[in-house]
Amino acid sequence: MSKKLKVVVSGGGIGGLTAALALLQRGMDVEVFEQAQELKEIGAGVQLGPNGVRVLQALGLNEALVKWGVESSSKEVRIWSSGKTIPLLNLGAESIERYGAPYYLMHRADLHQMLLDAVRALKPDAVHVDSQGVGFREVGDEVELQLKNGQTVRGDVLVGADGLHSRVRRQLVGEHKPQFTGGMAWRGLIPMDRLPEHLRRPVGVNWIGPHGHTITYPVRGGQLLNFVGHVERDGWQVESWTEAGTLEECKADYVGWHPDVQLMVENIEHHFKWALFLHPTLTRWSHGRVTLLGDACHSTLPYLAQGANMAIEDGMVLARALQAGADDPAAALLRYDHARIERTTQIVNKSSENLKRFHNEQLLDPVQADNYTSIEWDPARIRERYEWLFTYDAVNVPL
Repeated sequence: MSKKLKVVVSGGGIGGLTAALALLQRGMDVEVFEQAQELKEIGAGVQLGPNGVRVLQALGLNEALVKWGVESSSKEVRIWSSGKTIPLLNLGAESIERYGAPYYLMHRADLHQMLLDAVRALKPDAVHVDSQGVGFREVGDEVELQLKNGQTVRGDVLVGADGLHSRVRRQLVGEHKPQFTGGMAWRGLIPMDRLPEHLRRPVGVNWIGPHGHTITYPVRGGQLLNFVGHVERDGWQVESWTEAGTLEECKADYVGWHPDVQLMVENIEHHFKWALFLHPTLTRWSHGRVTLLGDACHSTLPYLAQGANMAIEDGMVLARALQAGADDPAAALLRYDHARIERTTQIVNKSSENLKRFHNEQLLDPVQADNYTSIEWDPARIRERYEWLFTYDAVNVPL
């Protein structure tokens, strides 16, 4: 390689920062351009499966994971009205033994800060805020990112890590219309000291119902409980994580649910809501020296808890591909595509399938509910749904 490869990243979220850290650690130069005026990750909880944790450990973040994460002991399913519990996965020591890494539950802001601190430790001025990428052009062997403020920056490679509404993707492949799923989600955080002991366990819980489901788990070292509830209704179609709702509106969506769920709803500090859309998957991410990463190319419904994990995997595989093929970045990016597209498309599709599994009319009747859950959450089916996710190794997958 005749010179140090320079990579420009448009977007400073979890995927963009993971890529930046992995690239810097492999000797490349990186600049990250983030549209927000200050660096903070919106949202609430994130589940990090062993596949994502292995990448973060390889990036030197194990100490921070232990500090800020909650190591999950298990995942379980509960029936919406009766509260009956069905085991889903044993985690804890079993996750380490089986997959080589634990399963962590975290606040997104903590994960984002960990990555940001690690990037800045290697290059203090790597991340630029109030710097939205709005377009790009190829100039010889370089790519020029155009910023909203009128400035431009050039690099050998451009990575569009700019999320659901990616400007880089729009220029690469054109506009596409997302499909509304017919549902919306509530999210919020609950101070753990407001809840009884049995709701404070280090466990991920999925409450399943006939027309909705709710996922809860602890974050921030167990200080908070993360709440995400999907309900089927089409009166709200705003695809934003920062739209405020009200306690009264949220309570109306949980009439008839188990008292534990209603108690959690009543104790959410701030109720937020967002409409759930499916974006078309792409068969190609890279064009010349420009590529995509994370939600920009494979946004997903959150029903396999793999959105953040996919972005983290992307960042590692991208950095490995560029390190191995620095003399021909365009070819290296195609190897990145080849290594990632089949897996991420499968995750998006399997996540959509879980929506139908979590919402089922049979759950209205206790007897039918027992039969339904015994079939759908049979141990063999559970292994089939999760084993391929957790055994994937982005640090060593062939390129």
